[in-house]
Amino acid sequence: MDEIDIRSNLENVYTNIKKAAERAGRDPGNVTLIAVSKTKPVSMIEECIDAGTYVFGENKAQEMASKITSIDNNSIKWHFIGHLQRNKVKYVVGNACMIHSVDSIRLAEAISAEAVKKDVICDILIEVNIANEDTKFGVKKEDAYALIKDIAGLSNIRIRGLMTIAPYVDNTEDNRIHFKNLRNLLVDINNKNIDNVYMDVLSMGMTGDYEVAVEEGATMVRVGTGIFGNRIYV
Repeated sequence: MDEIDIRSNLENVYTNIKKAAERAGRDPGNVTLIAVSKTKPVSMIEECIDAGTYVFGENKAQEMASKITSIDNNSIKWHFIGHLQRNKVKYVVGNACMIHSVDSIRLAEAISAEAVKKDVICDILIEVNIANEDTKFGVKKEDAYALIKDIAGLSNIRIRGLMTIAPYVDNTEDNRIHFKNLRNLLVDINNKNIDNVYMDVLSMGMTGDYEVAVEEGATMVRVGTGIFGNRIYV
């Protein structure tokens, strides 16, 4: 198996983000790269840190907690990007700087209760199933406003924006409409002036389509394979 050059891969992704942002007339500095380190060993995360990347995404609560224990570096920002079960909330609140995958009031209530218990403010994103795929988690686009309004009243939670996982497509241009729709949804909800809610984060775009996502307004892109190579699941 070929050795993975993480530093070179990171440079390539940052270059692509810069070019995509410039094509859209955006400041590349307004786009955060989240290196999706799920299933990857601590040694690979440390290679990213050596290359100057400190923002990582994990999708399993206990795996993230274990990695945080293994890597003693206060500069790292951990994002929880996977589906979160309520009984795993205790491993995430206080560890993740942001939870990207809130899609129900019951999950939000569990996060709020844990955040109150730990006396922290938890930044969250609302996961939207923007393409209405049966196999995906996330609230439907038409239900997002009501959910956000309900969550807005909970203690120790701060709604920062929206997240989506776009469909797997052969032509990345096919996902442009979904990214555009998510951006428009964020603008529409902000215009409704919900108390305690002003959202400025759009987490959208992964290895296959992050450049299109940046062109359409992504402020965070979640790239794993493009940095760490293909995942090996056992």
